[in-house]
Amino acid sequence: MSLTNAAGLVIFRYTNKVIQFLLLQTSYGQNHWTPPKGHVDPGESNWVTALRETKEEAGYSENDLEIYKDVSYTLNYEVNQKPKCVIYWLAKLKNPEQSVTLSDEHQDYKWLPLQQAQDLSGYDDMKLLLADFYEKALKLV
Repeated sequence: MSLTNAAGLVIFRYTNKVIQFLLLQTSYGQNHWTPPKGHVDPGESNWVTALRETKEEAGYSENDLEIYKDVSYTLNYEVNQKPKCVIYWLAKLKNPEQSVTLSDEHQDYKWLPLQQAQDLSGYDDMKLLLADFYEKALKLV
């Protein structure tokens, strides 16, 4: 069975002395909440995919973000009985007031503090990722 590779950015903003994470609600399937991410296209690197998908899904370019290339987290899980590997990098939104521009792949977005982001994500592995990135983000604000 072939492995599906995907990549994305976990974006946080620091506003009113609170770290908030960006989650997007899909407009398909179970309408789950996730950071911006997507499938790696043939010939494309994980890094390029993460940047492309973030621009497509949230409207943020590399210039809008402070991306921490040395802070990453990989999730491995199954979707429809097929293995999937997603690598995420941590990124801070430079202007915490800059608005999100959703693509048609998503129907809603929320900026949430850690606990609420974890609750909304609904998956144990995503909760662990968010907790890990939160600890790292505390040192970066």
